[in-house]
Formats: sequence, structure tokens, C-alpha cells
Amino acid sequence: MPGKPAAGEKIASYTDFWPFYLGEHRNPRTRHLHYFGTSLAIAAVIVAVASQTWWLLAAAVFCGYFFAWIGHFFVERNRPATFTYPVWSLFSDFRMLWRWATGRLAGDYERFGIPQ
Repeated sequence: MPGKPAAGEKIASYTDFWPFYLGEHRNPRTRHLHYFGTSLAIAAVIVAVASQTWWLLAAAVFCGYFFAWIGHFFVERNRPATFTYPVWSLFSDFRMLWRWATGRLAGDYERFGIPQ
């Protein structure tokens, strides 16, 4: 099962990051908070562009991180990967949402031997 990198060590590739990311999102409630926040963020971006209401872009960022961080701090009780891997973490939020929506996320957990 993939684990956390050793203290002071960083994950070198996204291929290695994805199983680490999944391991940081084992609790379904954490994932559901991510799905909700990411979905709100997507909706806010769409409405911002369609209506040219640009402050909604800030709301999108807030929604995306607020619900995810609630999941990490209060449900999963771990440190969000965003602090160390901001780009990979953002990409993985969308990837996790997509793989869940298409019914393929459970297979990723199984493939990497990560209990949910």
C-alpha cells in the first residue's frame, strides 16, 4: 500500500502522487466534501464566465478549498496535499471527482490496495 514520503522527502512524479492522494482521502465523507466543493467551484466558474461576474471566480476558489479542508482537518484529520503539491492536488481533485462520477474510483483504491 502506498504510504507517505519520508520526512523531508517529496514525491517525484504524478504517477507516485496519485496513490498517495487516494490514501489521504480514505474516508468517504472526506471525498464527498471534495465532490461538493469541486462541483460548486465548477458551477461558480461557469456562472462567472457566462455572466461576466468576476468576483465569482474568488468564490469558486473558496468553495473548492473550504469544503475539502473541512474534510481534511475534521474528518480525515490529515494535512491537505495542497500545501505541498498544489498543482497535482488541484488536478487530482478533478480527477477524483471524474473517476467517482464515472464509477472508476473504487477500482483505483483496489488496484493500489488502499482500504476505504
